[in-house]
Amino acid sequence: MTARDIYESDFDEDVQQNEHNTCPECSGFVTTNSRETVCDSCGLVLEDRPVDRGPEWRSFPDQSDRERTGPPLTATRHDNGLSTEISDNGEIDGHLSVRRRRQLERFRREHRRARHRSKREQNQMYGLFEVRYVTEALDLGDSIHEQACQLFRTAQEADLLHGRCIESIAAAAVYGTCRINGLPRTESEVAEAARCGAEAFRNAYHVLNRELELPTAPQRPEQYLPQFASKLGVPDVVQLKAADIARRAAERGLSNGQQPSGVAAACLHVAAERSMFSITQRELATTADVSAMTIRKQRNRIQAEL
Repeated sequence: MTARDIYESDFDEDVQQNEHNTCPECSGFVTTNSRETVCDSCGLVLEDRPVDRGPEWRSFPDQSDRERTGPPLTATRHDNGLSTEISDNGEIDGHLSVRRRRQLERFRREHRRARHRSKREQNQMYGLFEVRYVTEALDLGDSIHEQACQLFRTAQEADLLHGRCIESIAAAAVYGTCRINGLPRTESEVAEAARCGAEAFRNAYHVLNRELELPTAPQRPEQYLPQFASKLGVPDVVQLKAADIARRAAERGLSNGQQPSGVAAACLHVAAERSMFSITQRELATTADVSAMTIRKQRNRIQAEL
C-alpha cells in the first residue's frame, strides 16, 4: 500500500473550503485560494485576481531591512507626513534647460500653496516649523521634538493662539515639554533661541501651564549641575561634591521657594572653594542666568547651614 492510498486528498493551507457559497451552475462546493475561486465539481471560475487588502510588504536588495509598510505618521508635520514633496535639488536642476527649471519652480510654488487648505492649517504648519527651529537651536532630541509638536497641536485645538504670536506658543511648547521630561533648561535659554520677545514667551508658557494643566514637576538644583559643569569645565570631583551639597541643602529645605538654577550655581561655587578650584561668581552668574548677588546670598545660606 502506498502513502497515496491512506489519504483521500492532499492538504493545502492555501486552499479553503467555502461551505456557505455554492456554485451557481451545479450547486457544488466552492474552493478559494490566494489566486482564484473555483468550483470543485464543474471547474467554473467564479473569481480571479483578488485584491490583496493586507499590508504592503516589499523587499529591496540594497537595504538590510527588507520590509516596508510606508512612512509612519508623525505629529511634527501639519499633514502628519502624508503629503508629497517636490525636492529642490540644485545639482539635478543644473542639468535641465531654462524652460524646464522655470516649470519646476512653478510646480514647487503651487505645491507649497496647496499644502494647507485653510488659515488654521497654515498657522499650524508655521508653528510646527518654529518648534523644530527651537529644538534644533537647543540641541534637543527627536522625542522632545515630537512631544513639543503634539503640545502645540493641543494648544491650537484649545484656541490658545488667538491674540498671541505663534513663535511664543511654539517656544512655550518646547519649554513645557522640557519641564515635563525633567530637562534642565532655563527660561532665558529658550527665550534666546526663540524668535520672539522674552516677555511674550513667558506669558505664553504661563497660559499653557494654566489652561492645559501641564504635569510639570518642581525643578531640582542638582538637575542643572551637569549642564553648568560642562559649560565651565568643572572637574568631575567638584561636580560630585556640588551634587552632594545640593542634596543636603534640599533635605534641610534650603532650596524651597528659591530659584533652582541659582541654588545650583551656589552649590557649585561652594564645592569649587572646598576643592581649591578657581571659578568666579561672574562666570557662574552668566552661566546660570542669575545675578552675582543671588549667588552670594545662596552661598552664605548654604555655608551657614551646612
